[in-house]
Amino acid sequence: MPRTADPERRREVLDAVIAELARIGAADFSLRDLARGLGRSTRVLTHHFSDKEALLVAVLQRLDEVQHAALRATPGWDDPGVPVGTVVRDAWRRTLAEPELAVTRLIREIEGLAAAGRLPVEVPGFVRGRAEFVASCLVLRGLSGPEALRTATLLNAAFSGLETDLLTTGDGDRTGAALEDLCAWLDARTGSGGRGQSQASSGRSR
Repeated sequence: MPRTADPERRREVLDAVIAELARIGAADFSLRDLARGLGRSTRVLTHHFSDKEALLVAVLQRLDEVQHAALRATPGWDDPGVPVGTVVRDAWRRTLAEPELAVTRLIREIEGLAAAGRLPVEVPGFVRGRAEFVASCLVLRGLSGPEALRTATLLNAAFSGLETDLLTTGDGDRTGAALEDLCAWLDARTGSGGRGQSQASSGRSR
């Protein structure tokens, strides 16, 4: 069993683990290999996490915290006067640029592993929590709770799919154009209006 540890130190270890998983991938890693990549002994990890599954659960929770913090930092997310499409474009550019690109790839990988039944822990909260957060942004723009959650679910699925497409193919023009259609649909649905200037295609994979 892991000993009670300082929460700040635990977050530091988790952030280092996430950075290393973003480098080596989340499939089929071992605590030994992970610790070696961090330049530490496995005791550093087992001090905070009882086993690999406990580590993965903590990683998902930490990624959830990081994603929500990044969403809250996106300009205009809580301002009903800012078209939701503008917020989505900003999130697209941010998640596909350094320093977030590696973690974006990791999140897409984790979701793919979970969908394929190859992740040893469950992740429903990881996906639903993001939908609920985005729904809160849409409620501020006039949608009812149930409609906001449905719209957020569609938005997140489309956004994730377009990112996966871009990261797989490198086709920024095609995926950027599709993102523009998504933003136009969202603005029409929320009554935001206007498409604005897009730089979505600048988020090409590195």
